[in-house]
Amino acid sequence: MKQKIILSLVAFAISLASMAIERVDLTHAADQALNSVVYIKVTINSKTQTIDYIDPFEEFFGDPFGDFFGRGQGNNGKRQRQVETPKKQGSGSGVILSEDGYIVTNNHVVDGADEIQVKLNDNREFAARIIGTDKSTDLALIKVEEKGLPAIRVADSNALKVGEWVLAIGNPYGLTSTVTAGIVSAKARSLGARQNSIESFIQTDAAINPGNSGGALVNADGALVGINAMLYSQTGSFTGYGFAIPSSMMNKVVADLKEFGMVQRAKLGIQYRDVSAYIDEQHNKDKEVDLGTVTGAYIEEVVADGAAEEAGLEKGDVIISIDGKEITKSGDLQEIIAVKQPGDKVDVTYLRNKKKHTAVITLLNEQGKASKLEIIDEEGLGASLRPLTEQEKKELALQYGLVVRTLTPGKMKQAGLEKDQIIQKVNGKEMRTIDDFNAAVKAANLSTDRVLEIRALTKSGIKKLYLVELEDPDKKDSAKTKK
Repeated sequence: MKQKIILSLVAFAISLASMAIERVDLTHAADQALNSVVYIKVTINSKTQTIDYIDPFEEFFGDPFGDFFGRGQGNNGKRQRQVETPKKQGSGSGVILSEDGYIVTNNHVVDGADEIQVKLNDNREFAARIIGTDKSTDLALIKVEEKGLPAIRVADSNALKVGEWVLAIGNPYGLTSTVTAGIVSAKARSLGARQNSIESFIQTDAAINPGNSGGALVNADGALVGINAMLYSQTGSFTGYGFAIPSSMMNKVVADLKEFGMVQRAKLGIQYRDVSAYIDEQHNKDKEVDLGTVTGAYIEEVVADGAAEEAGLEKGDVIISIDGKEITKSGDLQEIIAVKQPGDKVDVTYLRNKKKHTAVITLLNEQGKASKLEIIDEEGLGASLRPLTEQEKKELALQYGLVVRTLTPGKMKQAGLEKDQIIQKVNGKEMRTIDDFNAAVKAANLSTDRVLEIRALTKSGIKKLYLVELEDPDKKDSAKTKK
């Protein structure tokens, strides 16, 4: 008996020694990646906005001059006034992707920023500009004008395994250069946190807190596998669940933002959900379901004239693999399609009535075409613009607007716009800054109509409406003008 106890103790000691030898040393990973993660400080300047409000005494006391002056009766006591929003500052993290100053971060870190300041781990500071943003994946690409920066190595997030050690590096609560460790808790996680978002997160128990957004998730070799994006918490602080955007998705978004200024989004043309979620819903309705599988992506709707409809897919089909990669949940499908380009072909395997079928589907763009979207920028439209000055606002009694500084041969000149006219709204959006105009053009490019409805004023105050079609002017009349 005594001998057995001694042998057991020896075996236990050997086991402990083996565990000590196999212990993961994450100091190398931290050393490799720490200098590639930056602190981002964002400033949103105060702005003057016009808001509607209701005078509660209007209806009670009435206004005998209401009809004459255009107020009071008929407008239910509504008034307008100007309010000045306070100056705001925020912070987050970013990751240096190239030695010449390209930095990736979250869209929500820089959204609406008037000024962006980047601070390196060695305390050097640089002003940054936005190259492009993508709300769907919550990614943004910014740039500083500097050479020789410590760019991070990027690894393939598809090679990550659940249980693998990772580090989260960022600036939580303004505490710069902070490193936390954990494991990969899950992959291809979808949360439905934002409307129209594309989600296939890496879930980790490495601590991610406010300020970590845009920072790096790196593997044990110190190579980037994800961009920290959010935490799951009922308190606003870390409670054990953090989420990062996979590097595979990031690579595609960054490449598109560099080349096109926007993401070339490929569309499969379906609405879908996890098979398990669909089965649970049917069970809650006391309905039995047998799809021939308990995993995959269940098709809830096939978009008319979309890629999937053209290939013959139908509502109720279950996608189980794409290009030979197994689809167990909707996040798997999102991640695969998110790295594709319009015009790419994918091999889709699906179940219909429990029988396996295959189809080759050509992915389409936002406009339903198998080609990359054409971007028409301010120069392509043939106009240079500037915001109204404060003095001009007072003189013209206007709250906002963009002045047409110059016109060159292009779509806006063909539409009939003239120099010194004031653009007030484009497709219903108020034009306060050049960014507002560029955003309206980008949104129109993504729509099926591709039309700019421009409401403008002449210097004498005459209202004008211009319709500019974002098509080749040789193929179509590019504009119509109405008074």
